[in-house]
Amino acid sequence: MFITCLDLEGVLVPEIWIAFAEASGIPELKRTTRDEPDYDKLMKWRLGILKEHGLGLKEIQETIEKIDPMPGARAFLDELRELGQVIIISDTFTQFAKPLMKKLGWPTIFCNELEVAEDGEITGFKMRIEQSKLSTVKALQSIGFETIASGDSYNDLGMIRASKAGFLFKSTEQIKNDNPDLPAYETYEELLTAIKAAV
Repeated sequence: MFITCLDLEGVLVPEIWIAFAEASGIPELKRTTRDEPDYDKLMKWRLGILKEHGLGLKEIQETIEKIDPMPGARAFLDELRELGQVIIISDTFTQFAKPLMKKLGWPTIFCNELEVAEDGEITGFKMRIEQSKLSTVKALQSIGFETIASGDSYNDLGMIRASKAGFLFKSTEQIKNDNPDLPAYETYEELLTAIKAAV
């Protein structure tokens, strides 16, 4: 019995913060977990920039509504779900993920929650659990599942390495060079073939 665990941004959909950086004209917001391994530090920095520019949840959600899954992502996910259960484990937030889940055919996602004031200002964030991706994979293993995992960023390495099989997908040259033992793929066809071989 196995479950495939996938990252969301950079794997199935474009990076939300990069899209919002472009939409808002604030290039600093392009920094993601591909650049900054410390997610807590990254999010606090982002919230500071949003506050400085008077931007809140509404503006980010307006950008997210215009984001489409990566070409081929929906078909890849559908085919993967025919093989077995799939869980998207993301460090994003429920307030960001919902429109994207609709476009992907409502897959299961485990993510986090934003704390939002009545005026729409994002005042904080609540992580579901510490090291959420690694912790989730270990929890699934503790109840009898083998896991296969794939992601593109620093915060995916824990779940990738803890799984029966783990793959980098559309990752950066730096992350690939730092982890030469991890198979790295660029297309859904390659990733699907690798997952099928690992099952």
